[in-house]
Amino acid sequence: QVQLVESGGGSAQSGGSLSLSCVASDVRFSDYTMGWYRQHPGKERDMVALITPEGSAEYEDTVNGRFTIPRDNDQNIIHLQMNSLKPEDSAIYYCNAKANYVRHPSWGQGTQVIVAS
Repeated sequence: QVQLVESGGGSAQSGGSLSLSCVASDVRFSDYTMGWYRQHPGKERDMVALITPEGSAEYEDTVNGRFTIPRDNDQNIIHLQMNSLKPEDSAIYYCNAKANYVRHPSWGQGTQVIVAS
């Protein structure tokens, strides 16, 4: 099981920026597709951004152009840089790690983001 520790998050004004980080341990990091998901109250957890081991990124439509997901394979870390924040970006954000040879993905503990209008 991959250990994922998230940091960052907090509160921001609409139009502002926040950055999240996720450090992975006990893992061959370069084997894993890493991602950020978010969960609004009473809703399912949805993908926000993914990045493959090779660095190919994919974004959910509502964040495309506003969020980026850089990764550093030497430091076992990914980030989620969130710009032009909107109140609807308020959610709990979770880091995710998955590899083809691992049955179940791993999740971080979650970090809250609140965007005030």
